[in-house]
Parts: sequence; C-alpha cells; structure tokens
Amino acid sequence: MKVGVVETPGVLKLVEREIPKIKNANDVLVKVKRVGICGSDIHIFHGKNPFAVYPRVWGHEFVGEVVETGTAVKSVKKGDHVVVEPIISCGECYACRQGRGNVCLNLKVFGVHIDGGCAEYVVVPEANAHILPADLPWDEAALIEPFTIGAQACYRGNVQKGDYVLVMGAGTIGLTVAAMAKLYGAIVIVSDLIDDKLAYAKSRGADYTINSGKENIFDRVNEITGGMGANVTVDAVCVKKTFEDAILLTSVAGRVVELSFSETPSEIAPVNIIKKEISVHGSRLQTKRFPVVIDFVKSGKLPLGGFVSKVYPISQMAEAFDYTEKNNASVRKVLISFD
Repeated sequence: MKVGVVETPGVLKLVEREIPKIKNANDVLVKVKRVGICGSDIHIFHGKNPFAVYPRVWGHEFVGEVVETGTAVKSVKKGDHVVVEPIISCGECYACRQGRGNVCLNLKVFGVHIDGGCAEYVVVPEANAHILPADLPWDEAALIEPFTIGAQACYRGNVQKGDYVLVMGAGTIGLTVAAMAKLYGAIVIVSDLIDDKLAYAKSRGADYTINSGKENIFDRVNEITGGMGANVTVDAVCVKKTFEDAILLTSVAGRVVELSFSETPSEIAPVNIIKKEISVHGSRLQTKRFPVVIDFVKSGKLPLGGFVSKVYPISQMAEAFDYTEKNNASVRKVLISFD
C-alpha cells in the first residue's frame, strides 16, 4: 500500500508498505479515502513539533471505509463510513479521570506520537471510529475533525446563546470556531488582516467582520457590543500581541480561549484579568466533540460544502504540501485523496 512519510524534517516521501493486520479484538481496519493537511502537519514536516519522532506517517484528519473488524467489535461493521478520532489516552491519569483525555499524561496523537492516516489502510481502535452518514461526500467528511477543534474552543469558552464571541483569525480553525459559535446562538465577530478571508467568514455566517490592519479593533468591538466587550474571545492567530489584546477586548465575567502552542511569553498585567474576573482557558484537540459535530452535520445545520480549497491524489502529496504553504493566506483545507 502507498504511505506518506515524513522521513526526517524537510524530507517527505511516498513509500510502499504492507497492509497492516488486525492484532487486537477491538481493532478496526479502515481503507482511507481522504486525509487533510493541517498546520501541525506542516510543522512536523519542518521539524517544529517537539513531540514528533521520525520517520513518521503524517496525518490526523482522516476518513475512510471499514473493511475488517476484530472479533470483539460491535459499534461499527464492514462497509461503514467513519471519521477517525486521532487521540488515544490512557484512561487512568488525572486528566482522563476528569474526562479530559485530550490532555492525558500519556497522550498519543495519530501522525505525531504514532503513525497517522496518510496510508491506504490504517488500523485503529474501535472507540476511535465514528460512523458517518453514508451519503456524506468524502471531501466533506474529512472536515469533521477540524470542526471538532472549533467545537472544543466553544466548549472551553462556555459559549452561550446571545454571547458576543470574537474570533481573532479567519484561518481554517478560526472559521470552525465561528461556525460552531453561531450554532450555539452566539453573535459572532471575526477579525483578520485579509479582506478575502473576512468576506468568506461573512459568507459562512459571521455577523460582523473587522480588518484589524485597517480598523481599530478595540473601537469596533466596543461599538458592536455597546461598550461591553466580547463575552468570549478566541485567539486563533496565536501570536504574542493577540493573546495580550484578547485580555483587553474581553468583557467583565468573560472568557478568553487560547489556542497557541507558542513559547513566547506575553506581557499581561494581572489587574486586567482580576478587575473583570476574566477566565483564561487553553484549548487543545477535543474532548467528546465528534458526536456533537456529526449530529450538527446530520441535521443539516452545519453545511460543509465549499470549505475545501483543493484535492490532490496521493501521488501528488509533495505538491499538496507545497501548495498549502505557498497559499497560506487563502487556503482553508487541502486534502489528499486515495481514490
């Protein structure tokens, strides 16, 4: 079978391997149909992910068809279309006991700590295979995982109906946050530096957009919210200044959700958190958000059409990575197809 491997930082190869076999009674063999290229995959390619060990089969956003199941598997069957939840947790550490396996002390993420989904066939635990509607196009099915990230950010920020939610950044993840916040009944404000990205956010349902390079974001947020500030601010830009600004843009009793893995310290005066009693939350991966997103898709409330920028066959994997990097300002999601 064909497999996409980051052999060493900067070296991406398409190789041949044997089709994996089911070893455990609860294993599921999936014939992969689509794999999404994420920013974290680009980081692994460039050697900027401290958790990745090489060589590594990349890819944590993948969907496919079940072709074989272990003897104890009950929740899925041969022929089912599934999206794979890309995290495996130990179930025993403090985080797992709190229902937060996404930050498990022994966390394993497909495509990072263990081999991922850029392969024609992948074996995954039954619990990681979530059934999808059989008529959902593969290109749209591959978007489920990114939307769980947006759902998690809303969950961490406790987004409620009527909240003003400011999403800083109209990239892929920012767009998923905005979409999920709308589904929860929020009034959504999206900021970015690129007008085309803001126009797309507006077309996807954002109530207000702000070009923070041309407008004063503080003035605009105050104008939109009647001087209150955003009840929930999600930093999907993830640079030093946006985290600092998020604290100032957030209302009394508001919540800030930070998505950055940056190690650069920010300068934040504690008084700006305390006087408004702001809650600051990190958001990593997701916890039990797959069923939530899938239900929204099934109900027709979360349309996924038009979100994919381009689809490449596996034979053009290197070109797909190159396109993603060179068109970072306009790309929403690039997929690899195994059809």
